Amino acid sequence: MSVLEEMRIRSLGVIDDAVVELSPGFTAVTGETGAGKTMVVTSLGLLLGGRADPALVRVGAKAAVVEGRITVSDGDAAALRAEEAGAELDDGALLISRTVSAEGRSRAHLGGRSVPVGVLTELADELVAVHGQTDQQGLLKPARQRGALDRYAGDGVEVPHAKYAAAYRRLRAVATELEELTTRARERAQEADLLRFGLNEVAAVEPLPGEDVELAAEAERLGHAEALASAASLAHTALAGNPEDPESVDATTVVAAAGQALDGVRAHDPALAALADRVGEISILLADVSGELAGYADQLDADPVRLAVVEERRAALTALTRKYGKDIAAVLAWAQEGAGRLTELEGDDERIGELTAEHDALRAELSVLGQALTDARTEAAARFADAVTEELASLAMPHARVSFAVRQTEAADEASGIDIGGRSVLYGPSGADEVELLLAPHPGAQPRPIAKGASGGELSRVMLAVEVVFAGSDPVPTYLFDEVDAGVGGKAAVEVGRRLAKLARSAQVVVVTHLPQVAAFADRQLLVEKTVDGSVTRSGVTVLEGEDRVRELSRMLAGQEDSETARAHAEELLATARADG
Repeated sequence: MSVLEEMRIRSLGVIDDAVVELSPGFTAVTGETGAGKTMVVTSLGLLLGGRADPALVRVGAKAAVVEGRITVSDGDAAALRAEEAGAELDDGALLISRTVSAEGRSRAHLGGRSVPVGVLTELADELVAVHGQTDQQGLLKPARQRGALDRYAGDGVEVPHAKYAAAYRRLRAVATELEELTTRARERAQEADLLRFGLNEVAAVEPLPGEDVELAAEAERLGHAEALASAASLAHTALAGNPEDPESVDATTVVAAAGQALDGVRAHDPALAALADRVGEISILLADVSGELAGYADQLDADPVRLAVVEERRAALTALTRKYGKDIAAVLAWAQEGAGRLTELEGDDERIGELTAEHDALRAELSVLGQALTDARTEAAARFADAVTEELASLAMPHARVSFAVRQTEAADEASGIDIGGRSVLYGPSGADEVELLLAPHPGAQPRPIAKGASGGELSRVMLAVEVVFAGSDPVPTYLFDEVDAGVGGKAAVEVGRRLAKLARSAQVVVVTHLPQVAAFADRQLLVEKTVDGSVTRSGVTVLEGEDRVRELSRMLAGQEDSETARAHAEELLATARADG
C-alpha cells in the first residue's frame, strides 16, 4: 500500500520552513486557528497538481516549495505512471516536488525528473483522495452526485454506461452526417451537375494518354514539310552526289578516295592501319545516313488535309486542358477522381436512407441501454443510501434517513427523447438520469435535498458519512479530510473520530481538525504552532506524545492546557480511543 511519509513546506503562507511527518494509520493535525493547519492541505494539493496561486508565496520569499515522499509498491499504477514519465524510485519511495514563484510560474519534479504538472494530477487519482469543505460544496450539486453514485456502483453501472456511451457517440456521429447530407442537398446537386457536364465533355473528346504530345510533334512536322524535304534532299546530294552531274564532288566519294589511299600502305604501320579503319567506319556511316535521308525525303508528304485534322484535334484537347488540367494526363486524372466523386454524390439519397434507418435503430438501442443504466443506478442508489444511513446512525443521527432520487425529465416530443419506463425523456452522454441525494433528518420529515434538509452540523456528518462510504469503494490508499467535522461536537464528535479511526485500519487517513474528540482517536497527532513573529518554522510542527498530547487535547477542550478538569477529560478521551482500537 502507498503511504505518504512526510512533506517539507517552505515559504508557503504562514509556514517559513517546516516538515510534516505522517504515520501509516490515522494522523490528526491540530493547532490554534490561523496557525497554518490548512497549509498542510494546500501543500498536498500542490503536490497533486493543484492550481499554483502566487498569493500563497510567503511575503518576502521568491518562491514556495513543497516536497513530498510517498512509498509505493512495485507494480502499483502510480509507480508505473511515474516510471513512464521518467521518474526513478528512491529505495521504494517516490519523491515529488512543486515550486511556485512569486510571479506565478510553476515547476514540478517527479523522482528527480522535471515533468508537466498534468502528470502529478494523473498520479493524484491513484494516490490521494482529498475530502474537504470545498469538496462538500461540490457534492451538494446534483451533477456531482450522479458521478459519485456511478463511481460507488463500480462495474454495476460502469458496464452498462460504457455500452450506452458507445451507442450515444455513434448516434451523434450519424446525426451529424445525416444533418450535413440533408442540409447541403442543393450544394451537392449543383456539384453533381458540374461534374456530369465536365465528364461528358471529356468523354466526347475521348483523349488518349500522351496524345497531346504526339499531335504537337506531328503538327510541327506537317507545318514545315516542304522545308524539311528540301533540307533532306540537299543533305543527301552533298553526301551521295547528284546522278545528273557526274563532275560534282560528294562526301562519300571523297572519303572513299581517302580509304583507298591508306589501304595501300596500312600494312607498314599499325598506327596508320588504325586510322584507315576509322576512315572505313566513316564511309559506312555516311552511306547509312545518306540512305536514311533519301527514305525520309521520299516518305515526307506535305498533306494540308492531315494538318487540318491534327490542328482540329489539338484544339479539342486544348479546350479540355484549359478547364480540367495542365495537360491530357492531368485531365484524365481529374476525370477519374470526378467519376468517383459523382458516384458518391449520386449515392447520397441511398446513404440518407441508410443513415435514417441506423439513427432510428440507435435511438431504440439507447432506450434499452438507458433503461438498463437507470435500473443499475436505482439499485446502486438504494445500496449507497442504506450504507450512508447506517453510517449516520453511528454519527449520532440514528433517526436520519438518506435516499437518492433517480428521475428523468420528459422530452418536449418523442423525436427528441428516448423511451425510459414508457415515457419519452431527455438524454445525454451519461444517460437520461438526474440524481439527487435527499435527507430526512427525523421520522415524519419529508426527504429534501441535503443542501436544504440539514443543519450545519448535520450536513457535516452527512458528508462525512458519504465520504466514508465512498472511500470504502475507492482503492485510493490515502485520504485527507480538511475539517469535515466543522459544526459537530459532543457525542457526535466522538463518533466522527471513531469512524475515521475505523477507516484508518485499511488506509492512511490524515485529518485537519479542531475537535479533541477526533484528535484523540489518531495514531499520531501533529501540532502546528506559530512563533512570535507569526511564522511556522521547522520546530513549529511537532509530533505530540505522552504529556504533550494530553496538554494539547486539554487546550482544545477548554482553552487551558493546565486545567485539571480538561486534563482529566483529555485522558478519558485517549483511554476511550485506545479501548476502541
